[in-house]
Amino acid sequence: METITSRDNARVKYACKLAASGAFRRSEGRFFAEGRKLCPELARGAQLEELFCTAAALEKCPELAALPGTHFLVEEHVADKLAGVPAHQGVFGVFRTPAHTLEEIRPGWRCLALEGVQDPGNVGTLLRSAAAFGFDGVILSAGCAAPYAPKTLRASMGAAVQLPVIEAGAMPPVIGELRRKGIECLAAALYRSQPLGDAKAGPGGVCVVIGSEGQGLTEATIAACDRTVRIPMTDRVESLNAGIAGSILLWHFRGAGL
Repeated sequence: METITSRDNARVKYACKLAASGAFRRSEGRFFAEGRKLCPELARGAQLEELFCTAAALEKCPELAALPGTHFLVEEHVADKLAGVPAHQGVFGVFRTPAHTLEEIRPGWRCLALEGVQDPGNVGTLLRSAAAFGFDGVILSAGCAAPYAPKTLRASMGAAVQLPVIEAGAMPPVIGELRRKGIECLAAALYRSQPLGDAKAGPGGVCVVIGSEGQGLTEATIAACDRTVRIPMTDRVESLNAGIAGSILLWHFRGAGL
């Protein structure tokens, strides 16, 4: 195993650039992740190309040696640069980004669609909930937090590679495509909505559509959907954040057998 002793090593600089730049991740078709649990979890669904570990991390987790890809031993000061913060777990990976398109979606699927959800924690939480509750895919509109950014990956705990995540443009045309496939699209909104308890998923599949934290769904997206649903609440709070509200909706429309 090659040992990297310099913070200016080309592989280290490349990994740091992946962590910092969404545009670079997209152009390279790769992403960067950190964590003793996260990297092995991601390796189950995405191609691990390079793994960087400190000696302390390998001593604590010898099973890391069995992971695929090219492995590098990094000194602590190099790990500090990869992490960007003093406290880290000493395990870092460069992965191939899975590529998915709308053409993969089939009639009968359960989908989650997010419009303009900008908080990485909310996007990661919803990816994790979608995987947990048996959904078949997630669609992200333009303006959503990047699914393979470090903060989103930490929140999703590897779920971003456990089901298809499709990055699309504007949401209304996507809704139209899903409806042509027989998938009923339900907007999470208050106007002319039915309580969630009364909403059922049809045999053709369902797509739960959730909007941004501050603005909710756009009028065009609501109009493109089949109907709207709401989560009944007391008047003690004005609203739920996107991660919590979306997870409730996903549990309601969970896959068979859960």
